[in-house]
Amino acid sequence: MTRFVSVAVQLIIAGFFTYLISCSPEACFEETNAFLKASFYLDATGNYKAPDSLTLYGMGMDTNKLYNKAVSVQPALLPLNSATDNCTFIIRINGITDTIILKYSSYPHLISKECGYTFYHILDSYIVTNNIIDTIIVRNNNITTINEENVRIFY
Repeated sequence: MTRFVSVAVQLIIAGFFTYLISCSPEACFEETNAFLKASFYLDATGNYKAPDSLTLYGMGMDTNKLYNKAVSVQPALLPLNSATDNCTFIIRINGITDTIILKYSSYPHLISKECGYTFYHILDSYIVTNNIIDTIIVRNNNITTINEENVRIFY
C-alpha cells in the first residue's frame, strides 16, 4: 500500500513539473489591436497639424466617445469592427461635424503564442461628408498593429 502511495505521489509531482515547464512564462507585450491611424493636415498649407478640438465617436455611440473635445490628437486611432465590413464615425473638428463611412475587409492574424490572434483589416473605400474635411488620402490601406499612418485627413 505504501508503494502505491509513493508511486501516486511521484506521478503527481511529475505532472506538476510537466505543467510548470509547459506553460510559457512570457507575457504579451505587443500591441494586439489594429486601429486605423488617421493623421490631420491643414488643407490650406498641407502642414501636419492637430485640430484645436477633436470629438470622435461611432454612429449611435455618442455616449461612448473615443475623443471628446480632445486637444493635440495626432494621430487619431479608429477601432474597426471585425464582425462587419463597414463602420461609420462622427468626427467633429473645431466644432464642425462630418461623417466618415469606412468600408473594409477583415482577416485573422496570429501575433504570437503569448498574445494570440487579432484581426487585421484592408481598407477598401470610404465616403465622407465635406463640411470641414476637404480630402482624405489613403496612405496605407493595410490596417495592422504596426504604428504607421493609414490615412491623412485634410481639413
